[in-house]
Amino acid sequence: MNFPPLPSSIEAALADRGYSAATQVQGEVLQPEAAGRDLIVSAQTGSGKTIAFGLAMTEQLLNEEGKAPYSIKPLGLVIAPTRELALQVSRELAWLYARTGARIATCVGGMNPSEERKALRSGATIVVGTPGRLRDHLERGALDLSALAAVVLDEADEMLDMGFREELEEILDATPDGRRTLLFSATIPRPIEVLARRYQRDALRIATISDGRGHGDIAYQAVTVSPPEIENAVVNLLRYHEAETAILFCATREKVRHLHAVLQERGFGVVALSGEHSQSERNQALQALRDRRARVCVATDVAARGIDLPSLSLVIHVEVPRDAEALQHRSGRTGRAGKKGTAVLIVPFSRRRQVESMLGRAKIEAEWTDAPDRESIKAKDRERLLEKLLQPIIVDDGDRDLAERLLAERTPQEIAAMLVQAHRAKLPEPEDLMANTPEARREAQKDRHRAGFEDTVWFRMDLGRRQNADPRWVLPLLCRRGHITRNEIGAIRIGQNETFFQIPRPIADKFADAAARTAISEGDDEPVTIERSESGPRDVARVNRKASHSRDNANAPRVNPKPRFNKFDKNKKREKGTNPSKPHRGGKPSPQGKT
Repeated sequence: MNFPPLPSSIEAALADRGYSAATQVQGEVLQPEAAGRDLIVSAQTGSGKTIAFGLAMTEQLLNEEGKAPYSIKPLGLVIAPTRELALQVSRELAWLYARTGARIATCVGGMNPSEERKALRSGATIVVGTPGRLRDHLERGALDLSALAAVVLDEADEMLDMGFREELEEILDATPDGRRTLLFSATIPRPIEVLARRYQRDALRIATISDGRGHGDIAYQAVTVSPPEIENAVVNLLRYHEAETAILFCATREKVRHLHAVLQERGFGVVALSGEHSQSERNQALQALRDRRARVCVATDVAARGIDLPSLSLVIHVEVPRDAEALQHRSGRTGRAGKKGTAVLIVPFSRRRQVESMLGRAKIEAEWTDAPDRESIKAKDRERLLEKLLQPIIVDDGDRDLAERLLAERTPQEIAAMLVQAHRAKLPEPEDLMANTPEARREAQKDRHRAGFEDTVWFRMDLGRRQNADPRWVLPLLCRRGHITRNEIGAIRIGQNETFFQIPRPIADKFADAAARTAISEGDDEPVTIERSESGPRDVARVNRKASHSRDNANAPRVNPKPRFNKFDKNKKREKGTNPSKPHRGGKPSPQGKT
């Protein structure tokens, strides 16, 4: 698609950058029916949308000569969800408007706010920033939006997901009624529609995302694995694809921290991005990916938003996305600007139906497959090494002499084998995975024994759900009474009036003796009884059934009723000198310091 007539200064900038044809989204926003109108544009990241809204704003920002008039108050405003995306947008607009005389100011977190206020006072044609920093400048009086002619909300759905609704509304409320509003979003959920109705007038809807699949340049795969083998599957996927840059998505910062350590230990060049990392750490991680010191990034959804890595070709969803929109957001990090990418979902056996439904809602056709095994990875390694060694090379005299010396002392076959071994030594070793068979899937659904819990003894305590028994305080109680650690307690089964738990047989006698001794020193009038159980948790089901049949008599007086535990209420003021870590029978506090 060719560009329509544009100001000469803009055409020259596009020519300098080698732009000969417009992408779909760029062509759509420049159509005659879109001229001067508010727009709602659904476009994937990497589709050229930054240049698209930069071109669309020329009508409001430039005069007939293609120049930007000098103005202390900004004429254009671009709001982006993250610092990285705002800086990227600022760089793109800088070269696009370089010949127009427009001045661009960037206002983002992590930068010197005094320098930003100085740039705003000097006059800026376009301001690019993140919602929080823009609102801060607005409230301090450094940002005056009364002359604004055009405002762009880039990645609007992500900004709402990140909780920036209040900031966006405050900023938009400070703009004049006659301004043009361009809303760009990968998806158009209901909150975006509500925002558009409030701040746009007669907006033109432009959709450039294919109806057949979430992103035409991304190949989707769904890999089914046993839950305990997810990390091994990640290792093998990274080794199989050997992507120039890959990003692994996790749901929590704890999972990011753990997986980052696992991959580091296995020899991958890996960085991490999550909410616990400072802006300086984020910058260092992204720079390591850009200069190839690291090839893998483990990140949460929010931390990865706004990241632009041109070499990113592989996205792995280590944990299943929460919905179809999150799936598209995550996957949209790859397959950008016409490049091909791969998005892999790691799917535990039990969640296959859920993922199939999610893919259907996103209109994504994914190939269901197994995780690559050791043999397929080695075959890929051989192909890559052969391709690399057969590439043309330039040999100097020193290299030629070394080659002749090697040939004099080793056969060509030995030299080739040495090259293969040297190449393979740099690569992390693949993992052995359990076969994806019906028998293996059934086995994965069964309870898997923890190491050291192959032979256990069941114990019982005379408290259950009716006494508010909860694992959060049962575990500390057992550790304190039995002089053991949390890792030495196995399965816990809580019934109506009693709780069963496992102790490894080698330490069962030691635990029983300690539990009996500490019962005397407990601060409660009636200490919790802890004893061995011959029948184990089978009694739990019997007691539960009995309790369900006697609900009609639930309010009747009980014979010798057991005192109840008080629920722990952190908002309730406690008496001075009590131990808050331990729930108490009958509501009586125990003296602090007693164990």
